[in-house]
Amino acid sequence: MRLKNLVAIVTGAASGIGRACALRFSEEGARLVVADINGADLDETVALIQAAGGEAVAVCSDISKEDDARRISATAVERFGGIDILVNNAADFTTFSVEDASMENWQRVLGINVIGTAMVAKHAIPHIRTRGGGAIVNVASTSGVLAQHNFATYNSSKAAIMTMTRCMALDLAPSNIRVNSVSPGCVITTATEREWVRMGLTREEWTVSAAAEHMMNRVGEAREVANAILFFASSEASFITGANLMVDGGRSAW
Repeated sequence: MRLKNLVAIVTGAASGIGRACALRFSEEGARLVVADINGADLDETVALIQAAGGEAVAVCSDISKEDDARRISATAVERFGGIDILVNNAADFTTFSVEDASMENWQRVLGINVIGTAMVAKHAIPHIRTRGGGAIVNVASTSGVLAQHNFATYNSSKAAIMTMTRCMALDLAPSNIRVNSVSPGCVITTATEREWVRMGLTREEWTVSAAAEHMMNRVGEAREVANAILFFASSEASFITGANLMVDGGRSAW
């Protein structure tokens, strides 16, 4: 087991990539603190982990509020004695052009995707440092490097995640804390479901359209992204920091 007895925090773990990551980490022996604003689905994630014989505790939280961000790490320390791994996956999917976005739209998407990510990391880092080091994985997106119609708000936040990752990697290297990011392409999650509904498409119509943007002519699965996150979190990536891995079926390279 690659993460046996390690303590990991996964934000945005109520569904999609976050849930897949939490389940995958548990399979590899990690003890989990899972966080999300959606308490009911988050409890389901915990139940799935426990049903498979794993250990997990839920923290219903809004990471745009610093007290909530702090409480995630405090729970990990109280329940499991420390923190070894942090996966910053929680995200808001506000998508507008610059012309159409309101101040509230910008504050929401940046407050969660950028500032919220930073606050969760801020309060986890001292505890990871006291363990002698560890790993932080930030979930960015191919949207952080591609131009998409009416996506300026979301894409700007994901580009910021990539830059923040590199800065964190430099600052934390002396503490033996590796910081990397993964950038998924199109993956079917509850967030993408909301997108195809917004666009007036069926799941099949959206999937066919999205698949055509990828070299592999298909969309990804949440577990495929979770496997990449697991790699960065494990000792197999011991000499990798400040990197961004495209998990996108060739979308960004095409």
